[in-house]
Amino acid sequence: MSRRYTYPEAAVELRVEESWLRRHIQKLPHTKKGRVVTFSEADLDAIDSIFHHTPTTGPLAPPSRASAGAHPLAHLKPLPGRRSLRSA
Repeated sequence: MSRRYTYPEAAVELRVEESWLRRHIQKLPHTKKGRVVTFSEADLDAIDSIFHHTPTTGPLAPPSRASAGAHPLAHLKPLPGRRSLRSA
């Protein structure tokens, strides 16, 4: 028999808030017996595939072929230092 996950366990596995699961339960694959809602491993995989988003731009986007050798965050520059708040 496959493992069944409760709301808190499924939230940990999916790395989302439990309240998010409860708000979106009508759109999510799940099993309900009476008032008890459970998620199978297949349900969690389906939820992940439905809501998974891979960024296409920005620092978290996969590197393009042209910059395959460069670090993905190499274009970022540090912020300037803070000025002293004390009067000189």
